[in-house]
Amino acid sequence: MPPAQTAASPRRTRPDGAASHHLLLGATITLVVVGQVMILSASSVESIAAGDGPYGTALGQLRYAAVGLVVLGVASRVPARLYRRWAAPAMVLALVLLLLVFTPLGLSQGERRSWIALGPLSGQPSEVLKPALALWLGRVLADRQADVRDWRVAAFPALPGAAVGIGLTALGHDVGTSLVLATLTAGALFVAGAPLRLFAVAGGGAVLAFIGMALAAPRRVQRITDWLGGDCDPLGSCYQTTQGLRALASGGWIGLGLGQSRQKWLYLPEAENDFIFAIIGEELGLAGTLLVLALLGVLAYAMLRVLARHTDPFARIVTGGVLAWIVAQALVNIGTVVGLAPVIGVPLPLVSAGGSALVTTLGALGVVLSFARTEPGVPEALARRGSVLRRSVAVLGRAGRR
Repeated sequence: MPPAQTAASPRRTRPDGAASHHLLLGATITLVVVGQVMILSASSVESIAAGDGPYGTALGQLRYAAVGLVVLGVASRVPARLYRRWAAPAMVLALVLLLLVFTPLGLSQGERRSWIALGPLSGQPSEVLKPALALWLGRVLADRQADVRDWRVAAFPALPGAAVGIGLTALGHDVGTSLVLATLTAGALFVAGAPLRLFAVAGGGAVLAFIGMALAAPRRVQRITDWLGGDCDPLGSCYQTTQGLRALASGGWIGLGLGQSRQKWLYLPEAENDFIFAIIGEELGLAGTLLVLALLGVLAYAMLRVLARHTDPFARIVTGGVLAWIVAQALVNIGTVVGLAPVIGVPLPLVSAGGSALVTTLGALGVVLSFARTEPGVPEALARRGSVLRRSVAVLGRAGRR
């Protein structure tokens, strides 16, 4: 008979290892690769029409991707204590950059004024605000964890600070980014454990504010009316949505083939940016769109694992903010393309064209990767795999010399 187990010899459980880290890194890099390929396809015709050759936009975006991946790698190695120390200065810097939008350095695109130009460089300060706000909320809410169930402790200074950033973004008529920033704030507060009545009051105020923003501009009222009503001019105010749906419908199950989009021939505005999901559906079909959705799901799942397994409140709150940001932005973008949301104008994270958006998103995911590296048991798992890899390389090297 086998010996009976005693209390002195408990059954050992196998640790999960570095699954969160590997899932997050793998999904991130795969989405970036998919995005670069689709940007090349979606932008080639427009680049030729602008006189830049077929690779003009794609090469520019590739440079941003290279910078972003370097930022991702560096950010993943920075310890959490330094992020906590830099959170307040990062928030102040982001707000200063947002104020520059309303100076002669600011640039406009249509009714939106959300870019600045500093010499040869240009970008959107609101993209810098997203990771800065997540870090700052992580610090102020983690410092108040003992009393965060009190709505006054949870609300101040978190909500006034977030409201300043969201308000400055809204003043530039960037409603989509303002909505994403509000969702980021809600995600951080939820993970921190803020009371639900705070969400009811703050959520009600946010809804009234966004309704006021929508009613303040006739173009936004028209977009919402077109979305809610069934009688919309497909050659007028509903042109972009109609062309996006045509792209998705013509793709079928497996698509027309990579590079074979018809809508990118200057029929679909913002094909490489806000409506790149439509080009994915047209060229790669339902299979391609489901692949992108699956990768975004893996990204969200990996961040949920970090939330569930990490012991540092700062890391958990920041991860919750980044998770809410990326999921909300993806849902708004895809909802716009498939007609479930009015045209707001936010990029698909890691996939759409846009240099500042790509670099800052990769930087934020690098921060979460840094947290994933310090989950219980992960440093040991990474060290073991690193030693195995080094031994394998050494064996291959000796075999090559023979």
